[in-house]
Amino acid sequence: MGTFISHSPEETECLGEEWGRSAQQGLVIALSGELGVGKTQLVKGLGRGLGLTSRIHSPTFGLVNIYTGGRLEIVHLDLYRLDTPGQVASAGLEQYLSPDGIAVIEWAERMITFPRKLKTETETPPLPCAKLRWVRIESLSETERRIEYEDFGA
Repeated sequence: MGTFISHSPEETECLGEEWGRSAQQGLVIALSGELGVGKTQLVKGLGRGLGLTSRIHSPTFGLVNIYTGGRLEIVHLDLYRLDTPGQVASAGLEQYLSPDGIAVIEWAERMITFPRKLKTETETPPLPCAKLRWVRIESLSETERRIEYEDFGA
């Protein structure tokens, strides 16, 4: 498990950019955290790291945005308006868990239950995908964020 302390939205984007540069096809990034903690900032950085030039914004009302034109496509899901795993299943979003590029899920706790502590690498990931990065973002202060993450799969 890794932990990163961000002191600004720009630092959060830089972490995302680093992840984007090393991201491989099929990666699913599940993001959890309260409103305004920087989930979309992280996705913006991912896009920059993948070489995307299009503007990335949260797909809250459309549920899914797809960005192409970079090294890998990003499927960006936002589950904020869905309350239960049943609503997520009814929306047909599980099809995006095996992306041709990478998938990023904001409010992933609406699809799965995040434990208080991230799971150990010997346990099975909570989503049916080959490569999963599980990320929890927590506000420490007005500008500081704790970003905890753990990778599952090859």
